[in-house]
Amino acid sequence: MANENNTSGRGQRELRVKVKSAKGRRLGSTRWLERQLNDPYVVRAKREGYRGRAAYKIMELNEKYNFLVNGARVVDLGCAPGGWIQVAVPLINALGEKKGKKIGTILGVDLQFVDPIPGAEIHILDFLADDADTLVKEWLGGKADVVMSDMAASASGHKQTDHNRIMALCEAAAYFAFDVLEDGGTFIAKVLAGGAEGELQKVLKQRFTKVVNVKPPASRSDSSEKFVVATGFRAAIDDAD
Repeated sequence: MANENNTSGRGQRELRVKVKSAKGRRLGSTRWLERQLNDPYVVRAKREGYRGRAAYKIMELNEKYNFLVNGARVVDLGCAPGGWIQVAVPLINALGEKKGKKIGTILGVDLQFVDPIPGAEIHILDFLADDADTLVKEWLGGKADVVMSDMAASASGHKQTDHNRIMALCEAAAYFAFDVLEDGGTFIAKVLAGGAEGELQKVLKQRFTKVVNVKPPASRSDSSEKFVVATGFRAAIDDAD
């Protein structure tokens, strides 16, 4: 008998879960639920104890760019439900389990309450508030090595509007990162392809030595989602740049 939880696809066929339309449930909701139930990353996240499939996005990005290292000080903007933090805690040695290695610090901020995660400090905070950068640096005990964001604005149903909202949020996260990042630091954020990201790219290239756009395997193929990874932050830049 095929195993519904097998995500490797080797030697046996997976069972596909079919969701029947229910009274009061829209067709779009039914399709979303069916996609969730059949998503191998969703199944894997449940099995491995992560709070969502997004955990594998930061995991895959880090495997390629190696920014979550022992002793790193990390800020996760819009951290709910906490999957990125779960991945970061062991990688930066936030619990001090790797003897003889530097102990990292991870700070999560969000507008809503997030269930605690061992090794992390999580605050309810609007990162757009005037004193947010000061508070974050106080909580960290200094500047950050990494600022990361998987934030997305609430969907309106209008593609271009949603794109513009996410880009505005990403730009705000970038300027926040400029205030809290250590020289040489890294900025990672979700963006959507759609034509409005050129200005953000220009700004990031002025402040970082390298800026790339990446679509990790865990991002759905039918999504316009991608991630900007900016490394080598320059805390001071020339007026001529």
